[in-house]
Amino acid sequence: MSEEKRAAEAAEVRENAGTERREKNFIENEIDKDLASGRYSHVQTRFPPEPNGYLHIGHAKSILLNYGLAEEYGGLFNLRYDDTNPTKEKWEFVESIRADVEWLGAKFDNRVFFASNYFETMYECAVKLIKKGKAFVCDLTADQIREYRGDFNTPGKESPYRNRSVEENLKLFEEMREGKYADGERVLRAKIDMASPNINMRDPVIYRIAHLSHQNTGDKWCIYPMYDFAHPIEDAVEKITHSICTLEFEDHRPLYDWVVQECEFEEPPRQIEFAKLYLTNVVTGKRYIKKLVEDGIVDGWDDPRLVSIAALRRRGYTPESIKRFVELVGVSKANSSVDSAMLEYCIREDLKLSRARMMAVLKPLKLIIDNYPEGQIEELEMPNNLENSELGSRTLPFGRELWIEEDDFREEPPKKYFRLFPGNEVRLMGAYFVKCVGVDKDENGKVIAVHCTYDPETKSGTGFEGRKVKGTIHWVNASTAVNAECRLYENLVDEEKGKLDENGNLNLNPNSRVILKDCKLEPNFEGAKAYDSYQFVRNGFFCVDSKDSTPENLVFNRIVSLKSSFKL
Repeated sequence: MSEEKRAAEAAEVRENAGTERREKNFIENEIDKDLASGRYSHVQTRFPPEPNGYLHIGHAKSILLNYGLAEEYGGLFNLRYDDTNPTKEKWEFVESIRADVEWLGAKFDNRVFFASNYFETMYECAVKLIKKGKAFVCDLTADQIREYRGDFNTPGKESPYRNRSVEENLKLFEEMREGKYADGERVLRAKIDMASPNINMRDPVIYRIAHLSHQNTGDKWCIYPMYDFAHPIEDAVEKITHSICTLEFEDHRPLYDWVVQECEFEEPPRQIEFAKLYLTNVVTGKRYIKKLVEDGIVDGWDDPRLVSIAALRRRGYTPESIKRFVELVGVSKANSSVDSAMLEYCIREDLKLSRARMMAVLKPLKLIIDNYPEGQIEELEMPNNLENSELGSRTLPFGRELWIEEDDFREEPPKKYFRLFPGNEVRLMGAYFVKCVGVDKDENGKVIAVHCTYDPETKSGTGFEGRKVKGTIHWVNASTAVNAECRLYENLVDEEKGKLDENGNLNLNPNSRVILKDCKLEPNFEGAKAYDSYQFVRNGFFCVDSKDSTPENLVFNRIVSLKSSFKL
């Protein structure tokens, strides 16, 4: 072996040392088989949301899975709006979905498609099925169709209109398109097998009449394809190889395969199902979120108490934290629930080394240092992150009057309370030792100011070791403080009662949002912009609210607290 080759191999070993090989999931294994057998020569995936609401954390798993597979195999990824139902769809949702997919980092270039752009192709496919004797126009009502369908124990009964001639079906279907019939008067059904053990194959409806304006096609159509008919055609038209969807579509797969086969698409796509992402005590259903929005319980689809992607972004979650969460959850064939604390763990891990630790007092109490020179302002240097020196340092003004947290003073302290109380000495973080010598109270007896003295020999960084103190508290200089509003969030659902009550209504947590006015922040927060995030010393990670914050009136959302009992 040559020295060059030996050196190259040694370098490769060093590069791979300590790294773990990730086992492929079952979808990757199936794709490997398809490529090896020659079934497909490439990989192309898609994310196909219906634009009838904002995306949530479960959709993030689907986005990142589909995009990740395309990226892994050097393929392509499409964003496609499954907009076949004009009763619920809005352009607002179209725009929000695109913003969410882009924010998560899934690259689709110019491959943005709408199912509604394929309506003519879908109509032609339906005509083809009629001509093949595989579809018929049915006059049964929706209730009658359900009745005729049977159940798991009873085979279905054929529609009396099932054996109409091809010519009559073509004529009636064209008249349906021309708007000659009322909503629900007629439907087009696939002709498959009313005795099939799979109820989805019992002559399913593939077109219905709906005299509604569509957000993309306007009033061009008054008949619309059903999802189970439209979706496989969309995939086939776009040359999708692997249609990755959630487990509830597993029973629909025979119909998916039937449609692409009978419509005679070359290289038909293959559907593979994976388990949905369920979070404990978290509201993800569009129906529930829509009601919360409409009832004014939350301030929109992006309310930081929700787990819509827009809400997580507004609260301060990062794409990296969501990607990490999805990786930890993994891909499986079995439905299960994930502790929502895992999501918090991921954002905490992402931020703790990358964000500056800043001084912010959320419930301010005045502290006056009686022996500090009046009018003097001292500039103290503070590290931005004790665990990451690369973030550098900043200076903080220090003066005679400061703000501290209300909880950091007790006139009558409980046992093992090491913060400030009469006669006790603590360190002001990054500054001096101070000793409580008195208080000011209002007419109701409430403490409104704490008086202290300081020891100039105890300045941080000087190496003072004359005595020790057990407590360290943070502070903000009063004369240079920046005012802000801080919002503290808890789970929207009452975790002790569970998600739903006996009537199926949400058990809402009355303390899901606590708004604190007149918080005091260090002056380095001036100029903070929407989505900027920080660690507030001892109080948690916070993000500038993108909706309500202004340069003159800063508003911060608490992303997550500093610590949790959650363990991987």
